[in-house]
Amino acid sequence: MTVAARGVLRTIEGGRVGFMCSGCKEMHQVRVEGEGRPLWGFNGDYDRPTFTPSVLVTGVQTEQDEKGRWTGEWVYGPDGKPLPLVCHSFVTDGHARFLDDCTHELRGQVVPLKRFDYDLGG
Repeated sequence: MTVAARGVLRTIEGGRVGFMCSGCKEMHQVRVEGEGRPLWGFNGDYDRPTFTPSVLVTGVQTEQDEKGRWTGEWVYGPDGKPLPLVCHSFVTDGHARFLDDCTHELRGQVVPLKRFDYDLGG
């Protein structure tokens, strides 16, 4: 996978860009060009990006290391089942507005996108 830094985003092969989610503490990515689906609208600004429609990420919550990067180990609830992950945001003018269905602590808040603080390789 070819990954390159550009503004607050990472460009990724296949017409995708990634941004660091402050709520999940991991990269989320969307396809902004090419034939694949789904396809998000993108304003072309790598420092203050806007994506349409909203970005919805679902899955299972995972453990994170001391730098905040996920380890791949699932987080389990008291019932022994993996805890669900929901991250739903509107990314507008370089800010993420986290919606109330998010399962992380930034739900209901608006925060600026931050540059990646580590190298993803590639």
